[in-house]
Amino acid sequence: MHLDRRTSFTTIVIGFLISCSFGCAHNSAFDKRLSSPTVCFTPGSDCTGVIVEEIAKARNRILVQAYSFTSITIADALVGTFKRGIKVEAVLDKSQEFDRHSVMAELVDAGIPTYIDRQHAIAHNKVMVIDNATVLTGSFNFTKAAQEKNSENLVVLHDPNLVSAYVKNWKYHRNHSGLYRP
Repeated sequence: MHLDRRTSFTTIVIGFLISCSFGCAHNSAFDKRLSSPTVCFTPGSDCTGVIVEEIAKARNRILVQAYSFTSITIADALVGTFKRGIKVEAVLDKSQEFDRHSVMAELVDAGIPTYIDRQHAIAHNKVMVIDNATVLTGSFNFTKAAQEKNSENLVVLHDPNLVSAYVKNWKYHRNHSGLYRP
């Protein structure tokens, strides 16, 4: 039997759809875990609001790495989450000990274990890992200026492999950082 191009194409599409009907059922759960990244840009978008919404979804643990952390709004969200029984830990750049706008005191006063990374010239990370399921990262410092004055980006990721890599990196930095004691 000889097939023309149209018949060949139709056969290929039907074959693909049939194979997908068997394989995609398994992948639907996988697709939910690997939902598309969410991006946020300033100026113009409420990246602080996105971060606060993600913090509110936490059910087990939030790991924070921050270079500059001056946002009272984000600090309040972390403290509130901590007070409802969610484990929160932070690794901050050494500059936060002396930055008069830093919210480090609010975290420490609430009882959130806060570590200072002195091993690097600058601990320039801007990361939150929530429940071993979500990573927030990008250029967006956890600051009022990042929201109101700067051109920044925030990416929200749900890829288990990336989450695992970020957790491993967070632990690496926490292990060489010292617990802050006022």
